[in-house]
Order: sequence, then C-alpha cells, then structure tokens
Amino acid sequence: MPKMKTSRAAAKRFKVTGTGKLKRNKAYKRHILTKKTTKTKRNLRKATMTDQSNVKNMKKILPYM
Repeated sequence: MPKMKTSRAAAKRFKVTGTGKLKRNKAYKRHILTKKTTKTKRNLRKATMTDQSNVKNMKKILPYM
C-alpha cells in the first residue's frame, strides 16, 4: 500500500495541538482594514480551533500530522 499524500496547502495552514485538535488562523485580516475596529483586528490576530464538523475531512488531507 503506498503512502498517503499530505495536502501541502493544508499543512501550511493548520497545526495539530498536543491533544490532537486542529489550530487555524482567522480570516478577514488581509485588506480593507480601515473600516474594521481595533478590537476586531486584535481578535483576528489570535488563532482558533477548527470546528469539529470539519475535522474528519481535515484528517484525511493531513494523514501524518
């Protein structure tokens, strides 16, 4: 059986925590920042966990993480 291929794009975007959860960055932080409040931009800096409904598919494209 050949090895499964890891999606390189997903490997760059997601990290696995010690407990096996997937960590990701938040969206909406790249442009049109002048109309966003400072509080909103500050909260977008923090990483967050991937929703459990997506984890099953994410584990398929990240088999060795």
